[in-house]
Amino acid sequence: MKVSGLMGWTIWMVASIFYAYQYILRVMPNIMLEDIMQQYQIDAAIFGQFSGFYYIGYSLLHLPVGIMLDRYGPKKVMSGCILLTVVGMMPLVFSDYWVYPIAGRFLIGVGSSAAILGVFKVVRMAFSEKYFARMLSFSVMIGLLGAIYGGAPVSYMSDALGYQTVIKFLACGGIALAFITYLVIPDITSKPQSAVFSDVKEVLGNYRVVLICLFAGLMVGPLEGFADVWGTAFLKQSYGFDAALATSLPSMIYIGMCFGAPVLNFMAEKIGSYLGAIVAAGVTMTISFLCLLAWHLSSSTVSISFVIVGVCCAYQILAIYQATVYVREEVAGLTTALANMIIMVFGYAFHTTIGTVINAMGGPSAPDAMSYGMAVIPIALGIGSIGFISLMVTAKKGRELQTV
Repeated sequence: MKVSGLMGWTIWMVASIFYAYQYILRVMPNIMLEDIMQQYQIDAAIFGQFSGFYYIGYSLLHLPVGIMLDRYGPKKVMSGCILLTVVGMMPLVFSDYWVYPIAGRFLIGVGSSAAILGVFKVVRMAFSEKYFARMLSFSVMIGLLGAIYGGAPVSYMSDALGYQTVIKFLACGGIALAFITYLVIPDITSKPQSAVFSDVKEVLGNYRVVLICLFAGLMVGPLEGFADVWGTAFLKQSYGFDAALATSLPSMIYIGMCFGAPVLNFMAEKIGSYLGAIVAAGVTMTISFLCLLAWHLSSSTVSISFVIVGVCCAYQILAIYQATVYVREEVAGLTTALANMIIMVFGYAFHTTIGTVINAMGGPSAPDAMSYGMAVIPIALGIGSIGFISLMVTAKKGRELQTV
């Protein structure tokens, strides 16, 4: 079923707002780190696991949520998932037992998985295929603005009103958004596809697709490890920035990523290699984080560096596209969902590893502990970049053999 005109634009905007809303919830621990650790008397390692559970829920339910969107339609699934994120926030307000906030964080991840998948679905409902990439990029920009304004403004309200009051406001906003989503989006269902599991087996059995996803996952540290959670605490402890500056600077990564997709896509077309553009992005991010850790940069230099890192973070879009090159057109959509799922699960690995290293070095307040924790990011970036270089060399050799 296709919708057009004002209705098409309306349902697209609602889906994009949900994508922005889940981004605010995603970066929320970055802002409330100290309050949460103090309330529950937990260390950095446990907090890292708490933050990472978002990605576990997001990744594990990616495929089932995608299937439900096809079968039951975005009206019911997206509305239900928005309410699920609201339920996931409640333990931070009403529970004194740490296990419940962890379970809640998992539920927020589960509900958030419907955001980007819902955008995919709604864009195809509302616009012709030739406008798909353009409207998707606009949705991503709106979502990233949610991450940006989930930084300093939410931090200010948290300081002024208390973080639990801010969570209550976000929960009320989520309930309103779920109600609007249910009213606005038309009820569309389709017949289940019995071949979906054999298609999954086909995609995951393609070693090149799996390698691309794994190498891309190793490179998500700047976004999912640093900008989402640990960036503010690192800038406070290692650089001595005040709370407002330390909270706002990681948002520059999201600003850079707003423009990263067209920039990297243009670069890939100019050099004639998507893998080459990914390698360039990985090397640039590695150097940027090594400089961040090796020297005490000025706030303006950090800001510029983060914008550049943000542009490079858009490599994920190129990597997901590259994965679809190696599969049949009939399973390209499924490959996109599976690739995004595998890449996102690395978020849990980064949060847990960084938190464990920080805890082993004496905790967030110990000298240089944050720097040691952040060192995980350039190490993983280097490994991922080397992996993509090997894929690029292999692809080049393959083309040369075909021409012989």
